[in-house]
Amino acid sequence: MSLIAAVTYGPDDDCDALLAAFAHDLLGAGVAVAGLIQINAGAGCAELDMELEALGSGRRINICQDLGPGSANACRLDPAGLAEAAAALRQALDQPAELVVINKFGRMEAEGGGLVSEIGAAVAADMPLLIGVPQRFAAAWDAFAGGMDVKLACTRSALEDWWSRRALSEAAE
Repeated sequence: MSLIAAVTYGPDDDCDALLAAFAHDLLGAGVAVAGLIQINAGAGCAELDMELEALGSGRRINICQDLGPGSANACRLDPAGLAEAAAALRQALDQPAELVVINKFGRMEAEGGGLVSEIGAAVAADMPLLIGVPQRFAAAWDAFAGGMDVKLACTRSALEDWWSRRALSEAAE
């Protein structure tokens, strides 16, 4: 059973809300979940500020910067905010977790930055990982994951089925 589940999604899917609801439901059921979820579902830096929530602590980290007027088409991702989120994730990975959820393998990760080290650390620690992968970065994700993942549809039932199969697989070991 693959430790890595990649939720592939397109522009019309709300992967952020799906991952957030799933992670919060697991936390509510007593599952030790670590990671980062995007709390303003579907919004990008171009439309409004994006925040990441550190699962478990509930800490919110703004990852957008104000570039001023005339920068509507520029990437507003704040490297300092992303570094803060990465540090929060690294700290969470030092604690026992039954699942790590990461909101996105996005452009920064596709280019070798962003949360790539933390994603690798979760996998190296044999922690199950659930991650959102936009379709436009699927090829970069596939190169990064090297076939060690399973692809999931962007649906609640797909996440629940994967999680149930993981639990059954672990119980059989």
